[in-house]
Amino acid sequence: MSDQTPGDLPPTHEPYGSAPQQPGQQPGWGPYGADPYAQQPPFPHPAPGGLSDQDRTWASAAHWGTFIAAWLAMGILAPLLVLLVQGPKSPFVRKHAVESLNFQISLLIYGAVALVAAIATLGLGLILIVPVGAIVVIGVIVVIVMASIAAANGEDYRYPLTIRLVR
Repeated sequence: MSDQTPGDLPPTHEPYGSAPQQPGQQPGWGPYGADPYAQQPPFPHPAPGGLSDQDRTWASAAHWGTFIAAWLAMGILAPLLVLLVQGPKSPFVRKHAVESLNFQISLLIYGAVALVAAIATLGLGLILIVPVGAIVVIGVIVVIVMASIAAANGEDYRYPLTIRLVR
């Protein structure tokens, strides 16, 4: 038997890769009782792909700004303003602004076609256009939110059924 006491024995296991446990220190905690997870880089984390937070914010604004501009029945204004103001400064912002602008132009074209169809059928087309239009509005809201989230995360997004007029 050895004359070492249990307190003198070297630690057999170091939780979470920390230094050997000192008396009075909780297992798994770093020096000075600091939380090992608190030593992560502070929020916000570095942007993916080397994009700045400002680029991601402006790209996202090109999408969600259409909700604000839609109150004036001009959903095209937000992506157009972002394209003109911030587009020349960042290819990422330009890509998202162009995508949003093309989607808004496509929505105007589809709405004009639906209006012409309603007029051409003397209003009978409204029986089909109104329920389909309600479903389309919900779908439009969903894809705009998805595009805004993708832009905020530094990812690309392509709207479905979009006529690409602006390049």
